[in-house]
Amino acid sequence: MSQNILFLVLCAAVVAALLSIKRIPEGTVYTLRRFNGQARTLQPGTHLIWPLLERVVHRISLTGHVLPLDELFPVSGVNARLSGKIFWQVVDAERADASIDRAEALIRARALNAARATDNPREETPELRNSRLKAALNDSLRDVGIVITRVQVGLA
Repeated sequence: MSQNILFLVLCAAVVAALLSIKRIPEGTVYTLRRFNGQARTLQPGTHLIWPLLERVVHRISLTGHVLPLDELFPVSGVNARLSGKIFWQVVDAERADASIDRAEALIRARALNAARATDNPREETPELRNSRLKAALNDSLRDVGIVITRVQVGLA
């Protein structure tokens, strides 16, 4: 009887030890949350965690992302189509953690707001529009920990 209990305790200890080791791949950051709401960020490498107290909330990729854009918005009383791609990247995982689940919607909404900000968008050259959108997006997303690396959109 005592051998069975010892075996179960040993198995539980081995399982707990295996669950406490987390390997974070390169180019990725994990955000952990505890029951009390505390959070911590794990950089690439091997880390020890508390398996029953902490859980992985976000796996944030630090490599580039592509957001396809195909949106209608009014220009001079006529609906125009803003289409193309916005390339973005997480540069500060701790600041991006709060909004990473809705990052694409946030970028899309701010891109449309920035596109509407000009007086006559049809007279802009594509290069000027893309650089203006990139600068406006980077200004508005700086506090979120996201940077826009390239904007390739056209107005039709």
